Amino acid sequence: MRRTVISLIFTACCLSAIAQPGSPAFIWGSEDVRYMQDEKPAACKAPSLSAWRGERVNAQAVIVPASDGTVTVTATDLRSHNGKISSNCIECNVVDYVIADYFERMSEAVSLQPDRLVKADGWKTEAGKTCPVWVTVSVPEDAVPGKYKGFIKMSADGFEKTLPLELNVSGRILPAPSQWTFHLDLWQNPYAVARYFNVPLWSEEHFAKMRPIVEKYASAGGKVITASIIQHPWNCQTYDPFESMVLKTKQLDGGWSYDYSVFDKWVEFMFSCGVSEQIDCYTIVPWGYSFEYLDLASATVKHVSCNPGEQAYEDILLPFLTDFAKHLRSKGWFDRTCIAMDERPTDQMVAARNLVSKADPEFKIAGAVNYSPEVVDIMHDISIGLGHSITFPQEAVEQRNAAGKVTTNYTCCGPDHPNTFTFSPYAEQEYLGLSLAARNYSGYLRWALCSWPEDPCKDSRFGNWLSGDTYLLYPEGSSVRFERLIEGIQDYEKIRILRQEGNPKIVSKLEKLLEPLRTIVLDESINAAEKVSLIKSELNKF
Repeated sequence: MRRTVISLIFTACCLSAIAQPGSPAFIWGSEDVRYMQDEKPAACKAPSLSAWRGERVNAQAVIVPASDGTVTVTATDLRSHNGKISSNCIECNVVDYVIADYFERMSEAVSLQPDRLVKADGWKTEAGKTCPVWVTVSVPEDAVPGKYKGFIKMSADGFEKTLPLELNVSGRILPAPSQWTFHLDLWQNPYAVARYFNVPLWSEEHFAKMRPIVEKYASAGGKVITASIIQHPWNCQTYDPFESMVLKTKQLDGGWSYDYSVFDKWVEFMFSCGVSEQIDCYTIVPWGYSFEYLDLASATVKHVSCNPGEQAYEDILLPFLTDFAKHLRSKGWFDRTCIAMDERPTDQMVAARNLVSKADPEFKIAGAVNYSPEVVDIMHDISIGLGHSITFPQEAVEQRNAAGKVTTNYTCCGPDHPNTFTFSPYAEQEYLGLSLAARNYSGYLRWALCSWPEDPCKDSRFGNWLSGDTYLLYPEGSSVRFERLIEGIQDYEKIRILRQEGNPKIVSKLEKLLEPLRTIVLDESINAAEKVSLIKSELNKF
């Protein structure tokens, strides 16, 4: 029995009217508010939660402890007149704080931002320090439609307080994440995981630490495997650089051999976690334009610096790509594999694509690029920066959709809004999914699922990137940002289902709701929270 996850953030507030002397406060808040640790939160009315069977939603609460101690948050069963959702379907997490700067990278002006989700079982708190709580409710797909009621209970050093929880379950069903059409591509970094947990790369211990991270990605509908087929495809832009998953060796007779054992192990592992639709292989147009191989004649590692279109480029890459295509076909993976490129000049991508076609004309190309007419047709999977999609013709999107090609948007160090930084307004992550649905894009790409800085659970800053730019998941848990992103993906899927059903009245009303999101706004004036709330409430009425 599959369960639907409904993520609820509750915020409890320290109002004297609701707290006995010396007792902690625990009340409802807004899922769109970042509750800062040293600010007195304002009380909100209990949220009106609605969900399709198979969906996740969010709400927020805050505990304000009256004294130092520990808190535990649990849930009761949710019951309707003729149904029950077990408390086993409800997960309670504290929203922990991490260090973040704002739009000035590595500024001395830092703050503690609520983001990391940690089990709310015996969590240590400080007197008067706001402690948000995130609750995830998994509604069974076969739950009986209706209104369910139950409680969220907070225990703190002898005190107990409860919040009533109501949930309206629709008769509609949202398919399992594996069946979502939204093309979610969040780049994985296995090297960061090995370093953080101090386990040998590609060992059983390494894969054991990777599994819960990748399974969270799969639970969000993750479609794409990130595979690095050369050394340092993006130079060293992350704390843990990407190494090559393919060992290239130049033999004594001048011929080449290739060891795919790591690549194969990685792909098979990702398949086992439920991520299997596409394998993106980065890259044959690296940022440093340098290609590494083992030279047996000199018993040394050598590097060749060359650009697409040059003879040296063809000499080192054509044999590899030809052999790689044969290997992929032997594994049955060729049709789901793309040779991927990232933010390279148009002339170099075109030259690289010509070489790929020479190796095997059926190879697919993927890439995160800025818009230019020359690259639109050569790519099976193209991701346009959200800011640059303003110039991407909508008719090109529709033509690609009709041809079965993938067209997504990406955000990274920009734009400022909407985005998924540690300090970004929560609603912006959900807004992204609705915006993509409004403009008929296939999905979303982000360059870093788990490229952690040195200590991601404490400090979300790294180098020249904005806080949180390098990761959405923590070493042992999710984030508010990731959960709100999932909500936007679910909204996208709901819209897709309603469009496919083709009820003229519903579709007409739906398109009117989405119309304001077809104009791309890249600043705070988007008012993401207001737009998301309006559209979600209407989606749950259809």
